[in-house]
Amino acid sequence: MILFTLKVYDITRGASVHDFPVSTGIAGVSMRLEPGGMRELHWHANAAEWAYVVSGSCRTTIIHPDGSSYVDIFNPGDVWYFPRGYGHSIQGLGPGECHFILIFDNEDFSEDHTFSVTDFIARTPAEVVMQNLGLTADELALLPDKEAYFVKEPVPSIGSHYAYPRISSDLLTKHRYPLMAKQPRLAPGGGTQRTVTVEDFPISSTMGRSVIELEPGGLREMHWHPNADEWQYYLDGNAEMTVFLAEGNAVTEQFETGDVDYVPMGAGHYIKNTGSEICRILIGFNSGHYEAIDLSE
Repeated sequence: MILFTLKVYDITRGASVHDFPVSTGIAGVSMRLEPGGMRELHWHANAAEWAYVVSGSCRTTIIHPDGSSYVDIFNPGDVWYFPRGYGHSIQGLGPGECHFILIFDNEDFSEDHTFSVTDFIARTPAEVVMQNLGLTADELALLPDKEAYFVKEPVPSIGSHYAYPRISSDLLTKHRYPLMAKQPRLAPGGGTQRTVTVEDFPISSTMGRSVIELEPGGLREMHWHPNADEWQYYLDGNAEMTVFLAEGNAVTEQFETGDVDYVPMGAGHYIKNTGSEICRILIGFNSGHYEAIDLSE
């Protein structure tokens, strides 16, 4: 276990195995979008993407290989899952900044394996793009001549059909799960744990997630996961964790808001709130099935 700080002051900041060598199964990114700010349509060739919305609201669009598309709006506590290779975009809706944490089921996730649609078009011969999209030379000249990555667009309003409500306002859609609406498990000393797995959220086949909230002095008891590594992002507060690594080896660390930690599969550990406020931790597992063995059992 090695502490890695992912405090975010820029639009995006991430930690892969290259930055955080102990994280051998999972990588993460913290991203912020202003109202109207958009992460352009892109896809990841080597990882699926799971996200948790910390604050604000955003809208995603995802394209499936069968030609279908899905548009969803996310608010704090909601999660999404996009399979590897599926094209998707993310736009901040306002009124304030949208902050979300992205978790990938590949420790080697990087921009080298992320493909943006503007970059694809800009690197393709002009006559092919015009034929493919039915554009004139003048229209093609209006497109970006390199990767845009982030763009600023108007926030959708009543003039956009995406602003209208769904005919059926389902709580759960194919790519959206309202994690914080789930009935929680109670933690010793005051606290809750909410977990989403493939059983709850069928498309999330490679990753499971938890949000733990601990009252001051509260404890996520001593336990281990027999089927997955654990990646932690500290959303709020202060905590202590000891990770038992077998053969007499254990490491104890202190954490605060914005820190990241990693626990290898099978390593025993606990999390204790050492602060005076509620401690919230986002936890990712590189398995769609949640398995934990608690010491009290």
